[in-house]
Amino acid sequence: MLLGHLADRLFGDPRRGHPVAGFGRAAGALENVLWRDRRAAGVAFTALCVAGTVVPATLVERRLGPSGRTVMTAAACWAALGGTTLGREALRVGAALEAGDPEGARELLPRLCGRDPAALDADGIARAVVESVAENTSDAVVGALVWGAVAGAPGLMGFRAVNTLDAMVGHRSPRYARFGWASARSDDLAGLPGSRLTALLVAAVGPDRRGARRARRADGGRHPSPNAGPVEAAFAGALGLRLGGTLSYGGRLEHRPVLNPAGRAPEPGDIARAVRLSHRVGVAALAVATAGALVAGAAGARRAPRTPPGGHRS
Repeated sequence: MLLGHLADRLFGDPRRGHPVAGFGRAAGALENVLWRDRRAAGVAFTALCVAGTVVPATLVERRLGPSGRTVMTAAACWAALGGTTLGREALRVGAALEAGDPEGARELLPRLCGRDPAALDADGIARAVVESVAENTSDAVVGALVWGAVAGAPGLMGFRAVNTLDAMVGHRSPRYARFGWASARSDDLAGLPGSRLTALLVAAVGPDRRGARRARRADGGRHPSPNAGPVEAAFAGALGLRLGGTLSYGGRLEHRPVLNPAGRAPEPGDIARAVRLSHRVGVAALAVATAGALVAGAAGARRAPRTPPGGHRS
């Protein structure tokens, strides 16, 4: 995982042939075959897509030695992590806003989130970017590291598969209200440990630790997403910002609770602050995840039966 994290920091996402993009194309093709306006069809779709990544990865990993597993986990970690690209894209939007180019920022915003850019002024774009950085710190960094620590390369690939399916079919539209239910609920469950760890780490390494803890306790549960809520509230408190409120997706208005109402409205300069906090949280999560994996591995080695020299296990 250390090697995979280093590759992400040095190179960001692969520019061509990204495995997640390939998975998305395969899942889209399967959706065309299986789609029905029923939950059962969505359950089958989600199960097949996730099993199609986790089962082969598990079988391959079992046939590899320690060096092969290291390479496989590092590659899977690089593919699953998205923290560096997230920060780069956020800073590009921030630079456009700082340069007085809101139109350029609107063109870049869809790379980060699915909101309607045309409905946003400069401060609204800044708020959207800060919220996206907060949520994706959990989804694209911490959550992946948690599952890597728990289950190695299969855990990394399974988590990214579930997260990708949620982005594809997990939203509440007429087409996906029932078909996407299983993907959305699977993502909620898979993202739960990562989101809680993210909120805790924001409160541990953020610029206003007390504010992060206070906002997470007071406002984290008010968000419609059980995972985005604690993370965005913690970011809001740590940065002294007011997040949430009314937003627009695909022409549909959503009125979300205000997080950390005592904070100020985000400004373009706050994007860089959010990115710096995201990077600190990612490094802290890497330390926690690798330490947890080492402890679990040592405990497993102590429980494993020992083979006597020159003999066989009985």
